[in-house]
Amino acid sequence: MTQQTLLDCHRRIKPYIHDTPVLSSRLINKEVGAEVFFKCENFQRAGAYKMRGATNAILQLTDEQCGKGVVTHSSGNFAQAVSLGAQSLGVAAHIVMPNIAPQVKKIGVLEYGGLIYECEPTLEARQTMADQVSQDTGATFLHPSNQLNVIIGQGTAAMELLAEQPDLNTIFCPVGGGGLIAGSALAAHYFGNECKVFGGEPFEADDAYRSLQSGILEGNETTDTIADGLRTTLGDVNFPIIQQHVSGIIRVTEAEIIAAMRMVWERMKIIIEPSSAVTVAALLRDRKHFQGQKVGIVISGGNVDLGNLPFHASI
Repeated sequence: MTQQTLLDCHRRIKPYIHDTPVLSSRLINKEVGAEVFFKCENFQRAGAYKMRGATNAILQLTDEQCGKGVVTHSSGNFAQAVSLGAQSLGVAAHIVMPNIAPQVKKIGVLEYGGLIYECEPTLEARQTMADQVSQDTGATFLHPSNQLNVIIGQGTAAMELLAEQPDLNTIFCPVGGGGLIAGSALAAHYFGNECKVFGGEPFEADDAYRSLQSGILEGNETTDTIADGLRTTLGDVNFPIIQQHVSGIIRVTEAEIIAAMRMVWERMKIIIEPSSAVTVAALLRDRKHFQGQKVGIVISGGNVDLGNLPFHASI
């Protein structure tokens, strides 16, 4: 893995993705005591950063593999990204989704031409069904976060952020499967100026925090978090990258996630999903350590079920 690997990836996927805007908020800067720059992947195609990794992975398949399609498992954002990326490239997409996945994300998959296979909401059930679909169809499996081509693709968001704000002190990413933070950490390592990377993670699904503490991959006893995109766990490909290049992970409560989500909606007038709000909540929770810094936040996505908002009753 070299700096050129990321540059080649970015050049490869550029025709298929948006170079999303970087926004800031004077009021949020004042609240945090730092300059905060939001890389708005909620404006990405399919509504999330995962379009980057999915597209990079599909573009590197052989013609024979493309002819047999791709399969993945995802609670929503990678599902939509694979569906749209595959549709753009004329490839069939088979999508395994937990039966509790948000309806808005299921609708997105169908609109992008993906074929949905529902399963029980466990990692074991997801992988088992994906393996079966791959066996039945010959489709190539794309992991949402634990394949290097996916990880490198996800890192291009932070790469673009650093191109616009090269003197960032810190970048924050949400942590679910670990693909985004691993890719972002590689981007910071190769393109940042001693830029540190921190993760935000719910207390209710904090396997990454505990994995960094113990030095081994940990599981989750609970995934009872509103941040549905973060209910999964790290993998053996991205974990070593995270161990080497991520400075720390800050855990947040469900109430803090909801408050941060509402703050961004109200003050920046943009839609972000709960998984994205975890990073804002983490920065707010530990703001004293980032006073006076220039901080980048990767807003991972904006696919929200508008009929089921966490602050719906009070709007």
